[in-house]
Amino acid sequence: MLADVSGDEMDDVSSTASTKEEESSRSDTPTLTGRGRAAMKLKRQLKKCRLQFKCTNYLKEDHGQPLFGIQINQSMKETEPVLFATVGHNRVTVYECHDGGKVKLLQSYADPCTEENFYCCAWSFDDTTGQPILAVGGVRGIIRIISPTMGQCIKQFVGHGNAVNELKFKPKDNNILLSVSKDHDLRLWNVKTGVCAVILGGVEGHRDEALSADFNLSGTKIVSCGMDHSLKIWNLEKEEIKKALAESHVNNAAKTDCPFPTESCNFPDFSTRDIHRNYVDCVRWLGNLVLSKSCENCIVCWRPGGHHESTKLKAEEKEKESVWVLHRFEYRECEIWYMRFSLDYNQQIMALGNQVGHIFVWDLDVDDPTQTKFAKLAHHKSTAAVRQTALSKDGNILLAVSDDGSIWRWDRIR
Repeated sequence: MLADVSGDEMDDVSSTASTKEEESSRSDTPTLTGRGRAAMKLKRQLKKCRLQFKCTNYLKEDHGQPLFGIQINQSMKETEPVLFATVGHNRVTVYECHDGGKVKLLQSYADPCTEENFYCCAWSFDDTTGQPILAVGGVRGIIRIISPTMGQCIKQFVGHGNAVNELKFKPKDNNILLSVSKDHDLRLWNVKTGVCAVILGGVEGHRDEALSADFNLSGTKIVSCGMDHSLKIWNLEKEEIKKALAESHVNNAAKTDCPFPTESCNFPDFSTRDIHRNYVDCVRWLGNLVLSKSCENCIVCWRPGGHHESTKLKAEEKEKESVWVLHRFEYRECEIWYMRFSLDYNQQIMALGNQVGHIFVWDLDVDDPTQTKFAKLAHHKSTAAVRQTALSKDGNILLAVSDDGSIWRWDRIR
């Protein structure tokens, strides 16, 4: 059963904006005097962010457990309604967004095991039928492929030795699925042929739970992060990896008794622990730059290498695998881990929820990242931690899921 609220009750909404980030993190403001000066300075600078959203609906799933993940299907046509899925407890639920702030429940999948707790999901499509498919994973480490059209789980993959924390499909190859696990490893699966093609981890891999990863737009690199405070970049253009991925497409288990020769890659192209000093729980590519966050009230925009061209760097500086931090997007009250931000399809909007139910939305469509403006979205009934956000392809609908099992819809005001 869903509690659905819309109309007049949505009027109790506040949306505040500022020029840049919130004035400072707590570590930089040890005294009340310092905070006051920063607040006065902020007030003088206050300019309205061009991104404005209004809360148009919220609903609550009946299990009352935290919803950890939400994903919008970006493969849908522009003329079709926005299709999205939420995951939490042992449930996977699929919805549609309609005009006027309406959210329509389409179907819900309950895992046979009541001990399952789903953490993440990812959309793709069947290249034969064109129908959407949904990959889900969670605490049991089993990846399930659900067909909303057929209304059932059509495949499952077992291989990880512990929980699955994130799933992503490879750009330009809708059959290759990336999974990120508590067992320290990343795996690349071919969902059509059912084989694990590549394992990323081992000698120079993550030394603790891997929490997040992302493909770049061309699908040639993966950036990953985890509880070991590290960020790693893996090159998928290596001949052995390209060969394994190509062979995974033509593998036919019915015609051979031999298991698929899964390729293991123990060495990332780049690794650093210089960006964050705590668990790194979310990472995304922004063009050739990387956005990553920890439990430090800050999303960091950075790139590998120093401020200058690598040819000008000394040999010892190259060996240190230095990073260049371009900007820090600061916010407040987000000090618990597994809080994930999202980008829209065109990478012009970024959204992150915090532990008290607020959502920060940044306008990334600027030439200079230091001039980024943000809007803070708040509703008096949204008080639980916002675990993940999702933006529609055109950036007009912002969705969020919370620890109290609620789903929030915000529509952009033009």
